Amino acid sequence: MNTGLRITAFAAALAATFGTAYGVGNGADPVFEAAPGHAAPGGAADRPDGHGGHQDEAAGAAEGGEGGDRGAAGGLQVSEGGYALDLDTPTLTAGARSEIRFAIKDEHGRKVTAFQREHTKEMHFIIASRDLTEYRHVHPVRGADGTWSTVVRLPDAGGYRAFADFTPAGKGATGRTLGADLAVAGDARPQPLPPVRGTAAADGYEVALDGALRAGKPGELKLTVSRNGRPVTDLQPYLGAYGHLVALRSGDLAYLHVHPNEGGPGPEVSFTATAPSSGAYRLFLDFRHDGEVRTVAFTVHAGHAGS
Repeated sequence: MNTGLRITAFAAALAATFGTAYGVGNGADPVFEAAPGHAAPGGAADRPDGHGGHQDEAAGAAEGGEGGDRGAAGGLQVSEGGYALDLDTPTLTAGARSEIRFAIKDEHGRKVTAFQREHTKEMHFIIASRDLTEYRHVHPVRGADGTWSTVVRLPDAGGYRAFADFTPAGKGATGRTLGADLAVAGDARPQPLPPVRGTAAADGYEVALDGALRAGKPGELKLTVSRNGRPVTDLQPYLGAYGHLVALRSGDLAYLHVHPNEGGPGPEVSFTATAPSSGAYRLFLDFRHDGEVRTVAFTVHAGHAGS
């Protein structure tokens, strides 16, 4: 499977938020944490089947192709490989239902209108707060002119990062993850990175995380889903898989998108991932059960491959 490891008036809020984001540090062993009550991706666009992402299961291999990754980390650049993310809506208001509009432009400045489908979707759009306490994974709608749009509600003011995860149409095209800053107006009160725990809870579900995330070396992450103390053995496909994992590096929000290994339909979903560096990461797992998509979040510390 393919996955992807890839203000003006609000500059002060962004600077404050970025400054309080937990710094990247070293860890000899991975340790895990959950964010109880973490909000699930918002909007009806989050619910249909299909899903994208561009880092393959076994990270660390050559770029592109099954079993490799297309880059150690993505989302750090607004322009790469002849493509640029043009975010038409760089500011939103906290708590308000707002439309975000953007386009992918080619090297000539033209809006791109042809994309490959990755797990039934042409575009996967991720929004995360700089302190990594808010996360949305949505699937916007593309207009005929190449402008994408989606509606989100972000409850907290401060700095955010928006990621466009896509593969252009055309033979030999590779997946890209481009990132741009997004500001949410209001009284910004950034939070510290949530503490490390081995379980996460959401809507009556509990997910246990086991495994190791290491820098420069593939490691398996196993997530086991239960409900009311009983294993969930009938997870439903969400965008073509039984679970999807996005990892963001604390500090700069380097993006790593990992798809699951073969298996299912639960209670365990496993992933193979390689961290681009040692330090602190936030993991966001989407899974579907009883027709609804849930999201749980963990904090992990990736150690050196040899530690």
